[in-house]
Amino acid sequence: MTDDKSVQLPPEVQEALKNDATKSSVSTSHGKAQEPITSHQTDQVQKIQYPSEVVELPSRGWFYEPSSPLASGRVDIKYMTAREEDILTSQNLIKKGVVLDKLLEALIVTPNVKLDDILTGDKNAIFIAARILAYGKDYKIKFKDPSTGDDVEDTVDLTKLENKEFDFDSHQRGQNLFEYELPYSKRKIHWSMLTHSDERTIDQELKSMKKFSRDKNQSSEVTTRLKYVIKALDGNEDKTAIKKFVDTELLARDSLSFRNYVKENTPDIDLTFNFESDETGYTERMNLPLGVDFFYPSARV
Repeated sequence: MTDDKSVQLPPEVQEALKNDATKSSVSTSHGKAQEPITSHQTDQVQKIQYPSEVVELPSRGWFYEPSSPLASGRVDIKYMTAREEDILTSQNLIKKGVVLDKLLEALIVTPNVKLDDILTGDKNAIFIAARILAYGKDYKIKFKDPSTGDDVEDTVDLTKLENKEFDFDSHQRGQNLFEYELPYSKRKIHWSMLTHSDERTIDQELKSMKKFSRDKNQSSEVTTRLKYVIKALDGNEDKTAIKKFVDTELLARDSLSFRNYVKENTPDIDLTFNFESDETGYTERMNLPLGVDFFYPSARV
């Protein structure tokens, strides 16, 4: 019986594998024939179940430790199948809020990559690539025309989204720790880019705070995120001191300046698009609305 997890490779992929096998037995430039493909190599070919694509990470792998597989700046993801659609429609995973995490874990095929270790900007790029491979490049969106307030529709070509410009040479490779001096208070901050693990912890903390808050409309997202981004204050790494500083001492203008600096100095995919109003001719660079239909198939059997 055939393993129900296996998928027949497309003809072009099979042909590529055959070509690779042929190349392994041809003569080298020194006139010596290479060894024929071993049984181990054959087993490796047989283990390939799904075609995959390489995703170039916005960070180029620059800020990961050299031993991390993410340091290559690339991640392989496989094409989505009906099995991954089962993940997307799992009510249990949706209620737990982990459905997209489980989807990424199923799609990433690069060995030893942990989702928790991936920087937020790199994760965004993987999401976009997975969506393109699954349902195509065209993403239909609905939003408000800023000039009229009317509901409008548009289609964004996801393959046109590009990585933000970033000066990698000004940063030390393999290190996710940076320095910034607050412009008004002159306090020195050391900070790090957030990983998926950080984002998940922040989300859980915000949900917990909202659950026990009397004012359900009040949000502590800005201060909570700052407490995770900041790793040291004037050389002091004590978390209690950092939390106290953020809650009681951090000036609003310093906070805004720092948050803008972090945004500008974090590799990411540019999730914005150009909008021009058909009615008024008004133009604006707008954030791409990633609605629930970004990944969830609209059709149901």
